[in-house]
Parts: sequence; structure tokens; C-alpha cells
Amino acid sequence: MFFDIHAHIYKYQYPTPDGRFMMALPEQVKERYRELNITGAAILPVLGPELYMPQSVGEVIDIANESGGAFVPFCNVDPRALLNSSDAPLGILLEHYQKLGCRGIGEVMPNMEWRDPKLQNLLRCVQKQGLPLLFDMTGCLGYSYGIYDDPGMPQLEGCLERYPDLIFIGHGPAFWAEITTLRSPEDRYRYPSYPVAEEGRVAKLMRAYPNLWVDLSAYSGANAMLRDMEYSGAFMREFHERILFGTDICFSDQVIRQPQILFDLLKSGSITQEMFENIAHRNAYRLLKL
Repeated sequence: MFFDIHAHIYKYQYPTPDGRFMMALPEQVKERYRELNITGAAILPVLGPELYMPQSVGEVIDIANESGGAFVPFCNVDPRALLNSSDAPLGILLEHYQKLGCRGIGEVMPNMEWRDPKLQNLLRCVQKQGLPLLFDMTGCLGYSYGIYDDPGMPQLEGCLERYPDLIFIGHGPAFWAEITTLRSPEDRYRYPSYPVAEEGRVAKLMRAYPNLWVDLSAYSGANAMLRDMEYSGAFMREFHERILFGTDICFSDQVIRQPQILFDLLKSGSITQEMFENIAHRNAYRLLKL
């Protein structure tokens, strides 16, 4: 049984330049979940316009309310909302959405630096409201989406230290590229395949900051595990209480590798049944108070 911490579901799809439609519809997702033995999911509104068409939090709440308990809504708030300033009262939006049933915030992915005062204001408000925050991170500034950080993730580390009561859930190519030491800074905005020769910043940050969790979703998360399955087993053994299963489903026919990765590690003895179940669903239930 799996709980998906990272799903995208739209009521109204939109066309893309390659002739496909994004995102998956509720029934399409439920069909895929039946195939993969995924029993529930957190739905993350896509807010930023850098690549995707923005989605309202209300649409996500409606989808969750109509799902018969299968889906849990997250909210999302752009750091520039309300006043486009570093002291905007974003907490009133977070409190409103929380009262409507939202259990977290994400996917937070504006293309701005962690140190940006407006993003810092959002983090302060989210910590005060007590919601976990799932973010996407990139190695590019001024192009596409994702929060920018420098190699080694020093800005993220500053946030982890500054907001100790805020649960950060790490995700995205620039985040997962640092499962090992980088051979090149450009590896942060692609999917490197070389094995884990030396432990990277992800494990070091998780060890130093208990408020950092990780999300295995998308090709970025799967690739990080597949690069070196022996190391992935060790990583999961150490951090199995803060690792979350996810898919980042966007298309109904999307390739989803995460279940097989976990089954392979369980079958090989790299992780125990308890560790498997923590990652598969227990951690999400505990984090979201389900």
C-alpha cells in the first residue's frame, strides 16, 4: 500500500506544445493508482506560470472533496501574493486554506532565490501556521520554474536553520542531483547518472537538520535512487522516518518507477518491512495527521 505525497490533478486539462494535455484527470489518476496499489494522495496545486498553467486552490479542494477520501488537498501561495512585498500578510490565506482542509503547502516552486525577502516572508508565515512545505529546486535562475540555490545548497541550509519548526520536503533536479558530490555545477539542472562515489549534501543536511524530509517523486527522485542502489539502501536505512513515497504524476500514462525501486530494495534485504512501510505510507500519515 502506498500513499502518494506528490500528485497533480486537474479538472480542466490544457493543451501543451507537443500535442498532449496536462494534467491528469481525477479518474485517470485513480485508474493508475489501482494498478500501482496507491490508496491515496496529496494533491499539490500548480501555481507559478513559468511553465505550467496555474491552478486554483479551490479546484484542488473540490477534487479532494469529491474523491471519497482518496485525495487530500494542499494549498499554495505565491510569495508575491496580496502586496508583492516582504511583509505581506500571507498567513491569512494559509489559515483560510487550512480551515478548508489543506494539510500542507506545495508545490512551492517560484523561480526565485531562497534568500529573496518575499520567499522568506512566506516561510515565516508557513512555519507559524504549522504546515509542511514541499518545494521544487532548480539550478537555473531566470528560466523555467523552481527555487534557486547555489551548489552545495547553502541557501536552503540557512532556511533550515532559520525555521527549525518548519518541515521542508525536498524535491527536484537541483536537490536530488546532490545525492552525491557534484562533478559539475550544471548537474543541478539535469539528471546525472554517475554513481555515488562520495556522500552528497542531501544526506549531510538531513543529518544536521531534522526538519528536512525528502520526496522520492518524479524522475529526479527515481534517478537519485537508481544511480546507486547500494547507497540508496543505506540512505533509506538511515532516514526511513523522513522519506516520503511520491509520483509527481502529471500525465495519465506517465512511467512511475518508485514502487519497483522500493520492492527491489525490500526483496534484496537492503531495507526491512518496517522501513518499507514507513516510506510507502506511514510517514505521510504521520506528517499530515491522517
